[in-house]
Amino acid sequence: MVDVKVLGTGCANCKTTQALIENIAGEHGIEIALEKVEDMAKIMSYGVMSTPGVVINGKVVHAGGMPSRSAVESWLQNDGTGA
Repeated sequence: MVDVKVLGTGCANCKTTQALIENIAGEHGIEIALEKVEDMAKIMSYGVMSTPGVVINGKVVHAGGMPSRSAVESWLQNDGTGA
């Protein structure tokens, strides 16, 4: 199981990022635990200043703007290591 957090206050890009992650996980049969973090203090505690941010298994892998489909696939398939 991959622990995924989408950091953002509810903007369109944040919602689209969350949907993209859910869709890719479903397509690849990857089990995820997805949490949406909207509290600014919690978002900033990850060092993320621009949203959406994505945290995979405790590691910030993305901040600001929409992540690419290939990046999300890589994060989920490699548990956030990017390897």
